[in-house]
Amino acid sequence: MKKYLLLLALVGISVFPSAAQQLVELRLSEALTYALENNASAKNARLELLISKATIRETTSQGLPQINGSYNLDYNPKIPVVFLPNKPPFGNPSIPGDVIPARFGVSYSSGLGVSISQMIFDGSFFVGLRAAQTLFDLTNKNLKKTENDVVENVKKAYFGVLVNQQRIRLAEANLSRIDTLLKETTALYESGFVEKVDVSRVQVQRNNTYTQVQRSFTAMDISTQILKLQMGMPMEYEIVLAESLQGLSMKEEMLELLGEEGTDRVELEQVSTQLALTGLDLKNNQYQYMPKINFIGNARRSGAGNELNTVFSNENWFGSSLLGLSMSVPIFDGFSKTARIQKNRVQINQLENQRSFLKESFQNELYSAKANLRNDLSILDVQQSNLLLATEVYQIARIKYKEGVGSNLEVVEADAALIQAEINYLGAIYDGLISKINLEKALGLLKPDLTN
Repeated sequence: MKKYLLLLALVGISVFPSAAQQLVELRLSEALTYALENNASAKNARLELLISKATIRETTSQGLPQINGSYNLDYNPKIPVVFLPNKPPFGNPSIPGDVIPARFGVSYSSGLGVSISQMIFDGSFFVGLRAAQTLFDLTNKNLKKTENDVVENVKKAYFGVLVNQQRIRLAEANLSRIDTLLKETTALYESGFVEKVDVSRVQVQRNNTYTQVQRSFTAMDISTQILKLQMGMPMEYEIVLAESLQGLSMKEEMLELLGEEGTDRVELEQVSTQLALTGLDLKNNQYQYMPKINFIGNARRSGAGNELNTVFSNENWFGSSLLGLSMSVPIFDGFSKTARIQKNRVQINQLENQRSFLKESFQNELYSAKANLRNDLSILDVQQSNLLLATEVYQIARIKYKEGVGSNLEVVEADAALIQAEINYLGAIYDGLISKINLEKALGLLKPDLTN
């Protein structure tokens, strides 16, 4: 718990203790900051970066001297027997048979040594160094892609919570309005000015509105849990968003975005890096036809004795050493290298096809994203106008009903139209924001920019 409280404090999130939960007030930038630090996918991508760094060090170490030490202490309960022919000059007439058994060796032996090897030439080693660095670059791009996905998912989840918050406020206001109408209609019915059907009509509208309130609360709870999941925030936290849906729906910013040309997508960078990595694998397999040369050396001291206490006597220990070069030359491997090279070339063709397809699909995605945003902005203007008209119609119907020149049917119908106009307007705002995120992604601009 202390870890999460510290992280929240670092990103400027206000935390208020409560009886059962921690109440967290969030702005969009704060939600993104928290998510980039705590989302499980983002954390794993950063850990993968550490693995890539370790891989570079591991590959580099293969070109450094390899030094090993050894020690042994052996005991022979029965010294092996060597058979010699029982003939001159080894013959012994006193021994029956045609062979003479002889034991060569001692009961105890020991040795202490050190060996060193140093790569002089291995073409695959230098390719491996480049491949390890390329893998690190690919991991960096994967981290960038993961962070972009986190930003996209958190923004969409954040806007979903805002929509449901606004939907609750509107539903509660609608319920209060229809409750007032129900009280007035009931009073008129009791006074004999309206019929029972007028009360029933308003009651039906009131029940529908109450159901809408309950649905809004349920949707709010679900969307909040989704936001916390995308952020990597513990589910026991209670969050409150500090921004409004209208405040984040900047039409000027959306229109400006329509004029952007965009940048290269990270997905293309990923495929290009994979293509470079496969090319290096091809080179590595080609270099397998070349010889490998290594320097080797060792030094050793060995001792022996028939008794354990004599094994370590100085007079029983002798030294030896070796310096040399070793070279291995591949001759025939059953065409396995040829098969790997062919496989690499096919993989390169696949990646080139994938890159070409991605370029075309991204162009289509950009075209669709701009068209959708233009359409959503147009719909938003229409729905905003409809909301104003529906509000005006309801107010007129309400005034007419109070003055006795209109029916409550007109009020109920106007109220239902107003509720639908409010829902449509909220939906248009949300669709516009989602289309903006999709266009930012299509333009390659959906990055961890925490200033917005």
